Order: sequence, then structure tokens, then C-alpha cells
Amino acid sequence: MTTKIQTSQPNDYQKIKTRKSSQNWFQALVLLAPAALTLLLLLVLPTLIIIELSFVPGIRPGDIVNPSGFENYLRILDPLYLQVIKRSLLLALATTGICLVIGFPVAFWIARMAPKRWRNLLLLAFILPLWTSSLLRSYAWITILRPTGLLNTVLADFNLPTLDLLNSTQAVLIGMSYNLLPYMVLILYASLERLDQRLLEAASDLGANSIQVFARVTVPQVLPGIAAASMLVFITGLGDYVNPELLGGAASMTAARLIYNQFLGTAQNWGFGSALSTVLILLVSLAIAFLIKFGEGAPER
Repeated sequence: MTTKIQTSQPNDYQKIKTRKSSQNWFQALVLLAPAALTLLLLLVLPTLIIIELSFVPGIRPGDIVNPSGFENYLRILDPLYLQVIKRSLLLALATTGICLVIGFPVAFWIARMAPKRWRNLLLLAFILPLWTSSLLRSYAWITILRPTGLLNTVLADFNLPTLDLLNSTQAVLIGMSYNLLPYMVLILYASLERLDQRLLEAASDLGANSIQVFARVTVPQVLPGIAAASMLVFITGLGDYVNPELLGGAASMTAARLIYNQFLGTAQNWGFGSALSTVLILLVSLAIAFLIKFGEGAPER
């Protein structure tokens, strides 16, 4: 009789455990189903359609979709289009560098040096431009940078030479950096706020100067935040359309503007536009993979 009780207990426990596991899986599916359906309809299926169209040479609205080769991808290898992709990458990299150089000191000051009672207010004031449309912010920079704009008016009042910045790469960098800087500051602030003060004090007690503390203690601790912020700015800058269109002029053609022209402009070549979009998606995916690979590592202590 005792033997039967002992052998039945593990079986009952196993049944209960299996039942609970099934319930947990069912609850997880119920909770994830809306998000999964949304991603499937708005992300996965459109991406698959774009990939399919990228293999159709010269397709226009209303044409029959008949994938037949890599002609669109081979067309990207034309030096003219490679130059456009190169310019887009350089603009995104330059914007990331500018935002990092400007944003890190700002985030460090707000997170570590500003009075605690003012930090949330300072952070709110810094990200306040995000409450307005990016289109309005770009038009504001047009008002500032145009030949008769605010900047040249101020320079003329001080008898300084005026600057012809509008419709140039410099104007695009200014607009992109201004629009994306708050994202850099927000992520860096979150990392710097969690900085282990004990390690900074220990490094100072051991004789390290401020530069050594910053380079060998502060930066390794916030490196995941730097990687995450840089990737976010880079990815957003790579796909930016508004600033190059409004501030750059014809000389600042980027991949996003080129894709727009293929779908909604005069070119009307959806196959080539889809191939360009696929290449852009691939570049963004590589950036995200880089972030996952190197952006979550814990700093060595």
C-alpha cells in the first residue's frame, strides 16, 4: 500500500506540472497574439512584398508581378547609386558622431551634476522639441539658414561674412543632428543615472585623475547605453527623408529620397525602389545585429 502511494505521487505531480505549463503557454499566446498579428500585417507581409517586387525589373503600378532576376540589384552597383548609398551612410555616421559628442556631456551633466530636484525638469525641457512635428522643425531651420534668414541677419549686424548653408550637406547635418539629439541624450541619461558611484570613488582613492576615471571607469559602465543610443540615431538618420529633402536640395540625394522617387516620383520604378528598400533593410538589420551583439555586454569590474 505504501508503494502505491509513493509511485502515484510523482505521476500526480507530473500531471499538475504539465497542466500548469500548458496554461502558461496558452496565456502567453493570448497576450502575444495582438502584437504578433499587428507585426505580421504591418511589418512582415509588407517586407515580403517589397522583397518580391525587388526581383521584378521595371515594374510599374498595375503591372503583373513576375519575379525574374537580379537586374534591380545589379543596377544598384552603378557608381551613381553607390554614391547615393555612400552619402546616406556618411550622413548617418556623421549625425551619430555629432549627437554623441554633444549629447554625452549634456546627459552627464543632467544625470550626475545637476541638482536632483531639477533633473526631470531639465530632461523635459531638453526633449520638448520632440513634441512638435519634425516637418515643422525642419521648416524652422529653413527660416534660420536661408540667405535672408535669422543666422545671416545676426552675422550682418556684427559685420561678419554671411553663410550660404541652405541646400547643402552642412544644412542636412544640422537638421538631422538637431532632430535626433534628444534620443541620444535620453538613452545616455538612463545609462549614466545608473552609474556605480562607488567605482568612481574607488578609482579616485587609488590615485586616478579625472581623465583616467572617465576613460577607464565611466565609459566601460555606460558602453551599452552608448551603443544603443548610437545605433538608434544611426538607423533613424539612415532612413531620414524630411531633412535631406527640405534642407539639402538636389545635391544631397540620399537613399530615402531615391526610394521615394522610385515609388511616388516621376521614375515610377517599383522594382528598383523595392531593391533599394531591401538593401536599406539589410543595412538596418546589420546595425541591429551589431547592437544585440555588443550593446548588452556587462562591463568588466
